[in-house]
Amino acid sequence: MSLPLTLTTAVERWPIAGSFGISRGSKTEAVVVVAELTDGHDRGRGECVPYPRYGESVDGVLVQINAMRPQLGDGLDRRDLQTAMPPGAARNALDCAFWDLEAKRSGRPVHELAGLSAPHALTTAYTLSLGTPANMAKAAEKSANRALLKVKLGAEGDVARIAAVRSAAPSSTLIVDANEGWSEHNIAVNLAACAKAGVALIEQPLPEGQDQVLARMQRPIPVCADESVHDRSSLARLAGKYDAVNIKLDKAGGLTEALAVAAEAQRQNFAIMVGCMVATSLAMAPAMLLAQTARFVDLDGPLLLSKDRRDGLHYAGSLVYPPSPSLWG
Repeated sequence: MSLPLTLTTAVERWPIAGSFGISRGSKTEAVVVVAELTDGHDRGRGECVPYPRYGESVDGVLVQINAMRPQLGDGLDRRDLQTAMPPGAARNALDCAFWDLEAKRSGRPVHELAGLSAPHALTTAYTLSLGTPANMAKAAEKSANRALLKVKLGAEGDVARIAAVRSAAPSSTLIVDANEGWSEHNIAVNLAACAKAGVALIEQPLPEGQDQVLARMQRPIPVCADESVHDRSSLARLAGKYDAVNIKLDKAGGLTEALAVAAEAQRQNFAIMVGCMVATSLAMAPAMLLAQTARFVDLDGPLLLSKDRRDGLHYAGSLVYPPSPSLWG
């Protein structure tokens, strides 16, 4: 067990530039929870985004994190944390805070502590919110110089939406995220439209638990699990239905489990995508380490905000660069 640690938590609200819309609704701000651990000399921070889709709320996540105070005072460390808390946003904030604190204490970057190669800049997707075909085409035209666009679908009229986006951004690689918004009745026509538009990947077309049809149909485009995959225990249910998995730190419960999920997913021959919630660079920073070997990277959360936090990640076009130690790790 390590030395006792002091925990502080904070709820932060970061306005979104415009609004962010998916099949389940839209929002105008990102509400994040930040956990900070200190030993009186060094400090480590982690950021998470509670997600109602997974039964999470800001208040609930705060309760989960704050409930760990006695164990932190008794010397709980990052390894103990993996069994002391379930996967989810609350554990993610603490896990990433532990990694950051370990780096600050040791004077070594997290990638070295984790036995990983030094991170380098990556090409990230840029997300186009769900809207009318005309509005999505306008957004795509403004971002047509980006190498990779992620297109939110999952509502009536998706055939017209993806055609409009492709017409407005003819050179960009497209990935589609339906956010569980399709059904057994329309998935074939939507997949055909996406194939015609040259889409490279489809995320979570069907609701979790209602995706058996994927095992019985031809998939003209690789299909990626998102809501259907969380930690390692969920991988066994994906065989035959999905070709890839979208790993997010908030789902896995931190960088520690996310790295293990990625290793096991690769062993089972799933392609890897690394995604994010709409959040600041503090949430993206640890995901940059996970994303180094991913086939697709979607770490554009800060780009969707009106402003990012101080010392945020550097974005240059479609490239996102590793964090500075002043931000995390």
